[in-house]
Amino acid sequence: MNIWEMLAVFVAGISAGTINTIVGSGTLITFPVLLATGLPPVTATVSNALGLIPGSISGAIGYREELTGQRPRVLRLSVAALVGGFTGAVLLLALPSTAFETIVPILVALALVLVILQPRISKAVQRRRDRDGAPAHPDGGPLLFVGLMLASVYGGYFTAAQGIIYLSLMGMLLDDTMQRLNAVKNVLAAIVNSIAALFFLFVADFDWTAVVLIAVGSAIGGQIGAKVGRRLSPTVLRVLIVAVGTVAIVQLLLR
Repeated sequence: MNIWEMLAVFVAGISAGTINTIVGSGTLITFPVLLATGLPPVTATVSNALGLIPGSISGAIGYREELTGQRPRVLRLSVAALVGGFTGAVLLLALPSTAFETIVPILVALALVLVILQPRISKAVQRRRDRDGAPAHPDGGPLLFVGLMLASVYGGYFTAAQGIIYLSLMGMLLDDTMQRLNAVKNVLAAIVNSIAALFFLFVADFDWTAVVLIAVGSAIGGQIGAKVGRRLSPTVLRVLIVAVGTVAIVQLLLR
């Protein structure tokens, strides 16, 4: 890389770390930049996964206040993220690069619909619980566990818009605020990125210049994203999720 390409990757890392902490889809910023520097798609994907780990951890630390009281939930859902992330990483090297191209925009679009309808769905679910006298499951039950595990398979494979899918599933199945769910999302994303990158370390080639630049940039961005994201109201956060997700769908369809 020349100096300008290195600067572009660094700035992309900051942007990705920021947007990943607030919403998700930061890979849609870093991945095209890495390809533009001449990296092969698989090398760009694995380098991106490793580089974004500090950003995910930084964002999770920035949201530590919202994680208070959520330890049992996080531990349970982390198992789903761990299994799914490892499976997705294996599939990245086993399947052709076009394997997910058709289904991903559909998944993201469905996630956005769930995010938009989440307040109504949550109210309808709560009314049913009140009528039946059934308490809300604090961890979302088996449905959320399986849903997040499948989302983590995709996350280990590519990661773009992974956070949006997480938020849509948790928003529908957990009775909690968007900010607290966003904090959980950041932890799960860090786990998926970490397990996928650990697997790639033994079986794939990295561009270590790209990894370092994205790592430093995303760590900075994670702190920026935490400061900005924690100040957003639930409505503004939901609007931002839909806006970023729409851009993600367009970009995925045009690839």
